[in-house]
Amino acid sequence: MSVVNLRGKRVVVTGASRGIGAALARAFRDAGAVVALVARTEDTLTELANELGGTAHIADLSDPAEVATLFADIEDQAGPVDVLVNNAADVVVAGFASVHADELHKVTQVNYLAAAELCRQAIPRMLQRNGGHIVNVSSLMGCTNLPGLLVYSASKAALSHFTAGLRVDLRGLPISTTLVELGPIPTDMLAKTKTYEPTARSFRRLHYTGALVAIPAEKVAERTVIAVQKGRKHVRLPKRAAAVSMIVEIPRRATEFVLTGMSHQAT
Repeated sequence: MSVVNLRGKRVVVTGASRGIGAALARAFRDAGAVVALVARTEDTLTELANELGGTAHIADLSDPAEVATLFADIEDQAGPVDVLVNNAADVVVAGFASVHADELHKVTQVNYLAAAELCRQAIPRMLQRNGGHIVNVSSLMGCTNLPGLLVYSASKAALSHFTAGLRVDLRGLPISTTLVELGPIPTDMLAKTKTYEPTARSFRRLHYTGALVAIPAEKVAERTVIAVQKGRKHVRLPKRAAAVSMIVEIPRRATEFVLTGMSHQAT
């Protein structure tokens, strides 16, 4: 499999001001890419963009109006985008009966709808330039459920299934996709999930049984960059939990196999 040279390629990373997003930004920069960073926190984002020689784009992905023009604004300011990395995420941790309507809408907007909308904006531009790559950072929680994480899990399930469908929709076109599905990564978001005792207890049991192990954000970033370079469809971490995602993927792949040889675009 040929390796894609990222040197000089422009990579957009959402949720880039900290955690996995910041690690992704550094890893893509280290691979030679020019990074365009998106987040709400202006000071932190600008500092990181300056450090990495990239550009900072302040946006609140929970606001559909800001998302509606974001990709065009980035390209107007920074130039054509070769790789879109939808990493931004939010979480509400509570029993579902206690979740407020605005929390439900916000998490769904940030974790799924904003990512899908940015893909919708990016794809026609990438097709005009005859190439591109889309990375959607999801979660193994999209394949299962823990107490207190229903809204988060449902939004990540939507993102994972969307990415699988996007791969089918783009078959035969010069745009590749990578779905990143992660277990617990030591970040502020993970710490937030543990403030709800039923969720914390669930994580402790999964760690105790060995089903899960914490993975550093830097390892996630390293594997993601390699996946883009090598055109891989999936990154699943930790590997010991990858079977969960692979089982969910079976009907998707089976359908793709059955449809082999069919045109996936209207003529």
